Amino acid sequence: MSDEIVASDVVVVDLLRKRPSMTVSDFVAELQVTATAVRQRLTRLMAQGYVERHSTKGGRGRPSHYYSLTGKGRRKAGSNFSDLAVALWKELVSIPDSAVRRALIARVSERLAQTYAERLPGLTVEQRMEQLATIFRERRVPFSVENGGGQLVLKATSCPYPDLADRERHICAMERQLLTRLLGTGVKQRQCRLDGDDCCAFEPDLPAVAESTSGVAAGG
Repeated sequence: MSDEIVASDVVVVDLLRKRPSMTVSDFVAELQVTATAVRQRLTRLMAQGYVERHSTKGGRGRPSHYYSLTGKGRRKAGSNFSDLAVALWKELVSIPDSAVRRALIARVSERLAQTYAERLPGLTVEQRMEQLATIFRERRVPFSVENGGGQLVLKATSCPYPDLADRERHICAMERQLLTRLLGTGVKQRQCRLDGDDCCAFEPDLPAVAESTSGVAAGG
């Protein structure tokens, strides 16, 4: 399931940002929709891990159900971290000691790799490429796996870090390190948007493949 919140569910998340918990009746009163519609939205958000349900039993009646945001939901609801990320990255790349700077960039790529690694268990490099493309597309970053001149390559037609893409080549180094960790093999960058190419293309160390091979994961 995609991590993106359905447009109609955003208002539910916004309400739960303002209150510690709410019942279905609370949502019905606020949103002026049916209880069935509310439950459908809550079910989707719970399946995504953004909302959790708590039950309290009072007397002989049926238990009362209360809904609240999970930690993941609170992070998603307030996920506009781009300004902070840009500021932190600028501070990192301005470190004058190149050895310290490289070490910190390596640690950043390692930390990012940890967030994706659990979704890539025991796969071949080719399978990891396909799964990575899927993961990035779920985050609305158009990645695809294509056969480029007899080699499988990962292509990104849009940068995962748009606020830095136009001015920071350190980002490219960090991305190569991230892909190397996740794919478990060396990666070189064949194309770069900073050089005027229409995409960034990363080629892992793999045996050449036939041109007829269709290792393509269409961009979403």
